Amino acid sequence: MTNKLIAACDGASKGNPGPAAWAWVTAAADGTVARWEAGPLGTATNNVAELMALRKLLEATDPAVPLEVRMDSQYAIKAATTWLPGWRRRSWKTAAGTPIANRDLVVHIDGLLNGRDVDFVHVRAHQVGGDPYNAVADQAASRAARRQQPAGTLLGSDPPTAQQPQETGDRRHRPGRDERARTRHSRRSRSGGVKARFAGNCHCGKPYKQGEPITKGTSGWGHSSCAETPSPDSAS
Repeated sequence: MTNKLIAACDGASKGNPGPAAWAWVTAAADGTVARWEAGPLGTATNNVAELMALRKLLEATDPAVPLEVRMDSQYAIKAATTWLPGWRRRSWKTAAGTPIANRDLVVHIDGLLNGRDVDFVHVRAHQVGGDPYNAVADQAASRAARRQQPAGTLLGSDPPTAQQPQETGDRRHRPGRDERARTRHSRRSRSGGVKARFAGNCHCGKPYKQGEPITKGTSGWGHSSCAETPSPDSAS
């Protein structure tokens, strides 16, 4: 059985739009950073930086190895999972019929995901005790955005230190209550839906099985036939 590769990626834009950069890291078996890379984008938006970070990570990792991608960008995760089947079906247009934003990047990522076993895990950014790999990717992207210079393992650079925010008053991280929120999807199928990683309950009151196609409606994830509204990509 092939072990899953744990990785994280992040983008940064100082001004949105402004000086921007992307970064990704992969985890070693001992919990340290095994490899990492960061690169400048010139002037770009944060969403472009987030998508480029995912693209660069997918290009740098073995497609035969199952991958877990930790990101703090809901936009990038949904663009690669929830919204993507509808965009592809409508020839890269939103539900309103307008061209999707950042089409070239989204189409490229779609091709890189095809046939791969990829889980996306949403983690909260800038949290005390948060995900260490996402924190390193965040620091690497921010540094590359400021300097507009590439860095990484192949260039002999040491990874930046993950800077954690300080605990202050009632806003500090509380393990057990503020644990990272997970948004998990598998891209082994191109059936137009997302296959459930685990069994669960649809908002219609009936359960769905592991591996069954599910769709996100206004009330949450459930049977594709129970989706109450078009995909949220109409706003994208």
